[in-house]
Amino acid sequence: MKQVIFLFILATNLLFSQKKDSLIFSEQQKFETKKLIIPATLMTAGSIVLSTENRDFSVTENKNFLAFGGYPEDYLQFAPHVSLYAFEWAGMKPKTDFWNRTAILAKSEIIVFGSTYLFKKAIKKPRPDGSNEFGFPSGHTANVFAGATMLSMEYGENYRWVPYVAYSVATGVGVLRIAHDKHYWSDVIFGAGLGILSTKIAYWTHQYQWNKKSEKDNLTILYKEHL
Repeated sequence: MKQVIFLFILATNLLFSQKKDSLIFSEQQKFETKKLIIPATLMTAGSIVLSTENRDFSVTENKNFLAFGGYPEDYLQFAPHVSLYAFEWAGMKPKTDFWNRTAILAKSEIIVFGSTYLFKKAIKKPRPDGSNEFGFPSGHTANVFAGATMLSMEYGENYRWVPYVAYSVATGVGVLRIAHDKHYWSDVIFGAGLGILSTKIAYWTHQYQWNKKSEKDNLTILYKEHL
């Protein structure tokens, strides 16, 4: 169990240090097998923990353990998504124009919520608090890591601090889900990998059909002439 949690922390740290994806002038990203390593590691680790974890332990059994009130993660899970546009309004430069960025975000959300729902329905794992059988994987964690990945891909190359903040918030949401007795470690670890993978797929499959006229501006033409 400790080894798998270590892998989760290691994989999250690798997200901070990995080479940022290049989205120059909204060109379609090429699929690269190496970019599957981190989400695959997290999802594999989550699956391993799922089969070995002690589900008799409940956070609520220990009154001194992270006794939070309310569920701030219900809102925090959308912080990276809001930041995708808030950062631009604040003067920061994203890698993708508004319409293509919005299309990619919509595609990522469809993938992450759709896949999360299918896993929950298929596995029917009880939550630690016994409220229902939709514990695996963590939808909050999957969603926030999907948003954090997109935020990092859009702004991380020009603003190196963005991935650190984005993935710190995402990790915090996962911890809060455990602290609030809504999920086990396996749910959160697998959800993180699923969220990252969902956004990667959204970029890999996007054709950049939106806002094509922006590619005809003088700056783009000048850039392409000097390639």
